[in-house]
Amino acid sequence: MKSKELTEELFNNFGNNKNKIKIAQAPGRVNLIGGHTDYNDGFVLPVAINREVTIAAQARNDKEVKAYSLDFDKEVSFSLTEISYNQQEGWINYLQGVAKFLMEDGYQLQGMNLVITGNVPQGAGLSSSAALEVATALIFELVNEFTLDRVKMAKICQRAENEFVGVSCGIMDQFISALGKKDNTLFVDCRTNEYQLTPIENSEIKIVVANTNVEHSLVDSAYNQRLEESHRGVDKFNQLLDKKIKALRDVSPAEFEKYKPELPPVVRKRCEHVIYENERVLQAKESLQAGDLAQVGELITASHQSLKNLYEVSCQELDLMVDLALDIDGVLGARMTGAGFGGSTVNLVKEEAVAEFKNKVAQQYQEQTGIEPDVYVCNIEDGAHEISLTGQVYDSVI
Repeated sequence: MKSKELTEELFNNFGNNKNKIKIAQAPGRVNLIGGHTDYNDGFVLPVAINREVTIAAQARNDKEVKAYSLDFDKEVSFSLTEISYNQQEGWINYLQGVAKFLMEDGYQLQGMNLVITGNVPQGAGLSSSAALEVATALIFELVNEFTLDRVKMAKICQRAENEFVGVSCGIMDQFISALGKKDNTLFVDCRTNEYQLTPIENSEIKIVVANTNVEHSLVDSAYNQRLEESHRGVDKFNQLLDKKIKALRDVSPAEFEKYKPELPPVVRKRCEHVIYENERVLQAKESLQAGDLAQVGELITASHQSLKNLYEVSCQELDLMVDLALDIDGVLGARMTGAGFGGSTVNLVKEEAVAEFKNKVAQQYQEQTGIEPDVYVCNIEDGAHEISLTGQVYDSVI
C-alpha cells in the first residue's frame, strides 16, 4: 500500500490532529539454513524478503494507543499506563508487548493513532509476528523521536514475544527484520548476537518460497517438546564431557560421535540434527563468500533431510513440496523453513527454471494434496526502515 493510501486510512479512522505523520516498515524473512538452531544458541542464515508490515502513525496528546488493522478491519485501543494481555484480539498483544518493554528499558512513550497493514502471510513460516513487532518498535521510535539501536530493538521485540505474547522463539526472526540488508544474507550467532552480512552475488539465482498452505496443530506442542529434548541433551553432555555445556552449540561433531551411544535414542536424534546443522550453517556462509551457490543448495537440501528424519518437524506436505522442487533441473536446493508441520519451503532456483518451478510444482502439489499452494519469488530487502513523506504536517490528505 502506498504512503498516500495509508495516510488516507489514518485520517479516515482518526481524523487529522496536525501532528507529524510517520510511516515504519519491517520485513518478514526466510531462513536459508539453520533450522531450530536459534534457541540452541547456534547459528542461522536468514534473509529479509519483500513481504512486510507497514504502520502509519500520528502522536496523540495522551497515553492512549488506538490501532486500526486494515487486514482485520478492526480497531483496538490500549493505554500505555495500564498494559494487560488482550484475550480477544491476539494481534494487539504484539504492540502491547513491545510498548511494555520499551518503557521498562527507560524509553518515554506518547500515545498515538496508527494504521497497520501487511502482506506477510500468516502461518507460512515467514515470521509475520516479528515483522509486526519490529515495525511497532520502529514506529514508537519515530513518533517519540528517540534512537533505538537495532540489536536492542531485536532483543526488545523478542522479549515481547517470549514474555508477553508467550511464544518461546529465539532471536533470529526479530534480528533479521531489524538488521537485514538488501541482497545480503545475515549470518547470526544466536548466543553472542554477533552478525555478519554476506552478499548473494549471483543475480541468476532466485530465492523462491513455496507456501504449502497447511499448518498442523502439532507446531506449538512439538516446538516445546524439541526445546525440552534439546535441554535433556545438554544435561547429558554435561555428565559426559569434562567441560561446561550451556547449549548444544558447545558440543563438537567429534564429541557427539564419541558419546552418541550414551544418549537416549530420541535425544540422540535431536542432538545430531542441531550439532550438524550448526556445521552446515558455517559451511553455507563460507560457500556464499566463495560464490559457490551449488554447494549452498546441497547444504540446504541436507538440512531438510535432517529436519525430517532427525528433528522430526516436517510433514507430508512439506516433504512433497521439497521432492517436487528437487525434480526440476535448475533447483539447487530445497528445505522446509520455519517451525515446521506446515508453512513454507525455501528453494534456490536458477532464473531460467523459475517459471517451470511456479507452474509444475504448484500444479503437481495441488493434484496430490487438493490444496492450492502459493509461490513467491522473493527479493532480498532491507530490514526495518522509515518510509519518508514529502512534508511533515498535513491539513488534508496528501
